[in-house]
Amino acid sequence: MTTVITKIAALRIAQAARALADVNAGAFAAKLGDKIGLPITEEKLAKVTVADLKLILSGEETVEPDVDAASIKLAVRILWGASDDAENLPLLAAYKEGDMPGSLRVAVASNTEENLDGHFGSCPRFLIYQVGRGEIRLIAARSTAICDDADDKNVARAELIRDCQIVYVQSIGGPAAAKAVRANIHPVKAPEGGKANIALQRLQAVLDAPPPWLAKILGVEAKSLSRFSAAEEE
Repeated sequence: MTTVITKIAALRIAQAARALADVNAGAFAAKLGDKIGLPITEEKLAKVTVADLKLILSGEETVEPDVDAASIKLAVRILWGASDDAENLPLLAAYKEGDMPGSLRVAVASNTEENLDGHFGSCPRFLIYQVGRGEIRLIAARSTAICDDADDKNVARAELIRDCQIVYVQSIGGPAAAKAVRANIHPVKAPEGGKANIALQRLQAVLDAPPPWLAKILGVEAKSLSRFSAAEEE
């Protein structure tokens, strides 16, 4: 009897379906089979392109409406078998509570290395930073795999980073953003992506003159409003 799909290919498809925010794995596999032909093998999956995946995901029974470009690119990498294992993780710095007084804890949705390139609902990990006026320190990398079996994966992801005040993402859906806010985490979209440190340096640069949303997190008065308070006192 001819094998319809190899075990490794089946595992990659299941992982890719999870990366695509609850795409139906069975329908996804069936459409892949129609596209690349049976049997489905690792060699055939390695030739799937982003354009192919967009076409495969066009059926309503296969995909939910909140699948973004970053998630599709991640799913293609998973189908290819591109590894994002421990050897590709950035080095972490030692940290204990109180090391950086007045600092913020910030999560970054990341698919690869030390990059801000993840969707809140599908990134394989969150990089956790302490951001202070004089230092940015990467203190943890938290896998989101433990959230896969949760009834509500976005709530589980928010719980995973509940100790953070801010989460940087390349993209996030409205319902997921609301769940992050309910966990007292402020989502910041950075559609352009890039190196995490670049985005965090921009945040660091406004700590002394924070905009209103950041001033609220820091528990200080926004510089943009302080001049009005001074005028009232006069």
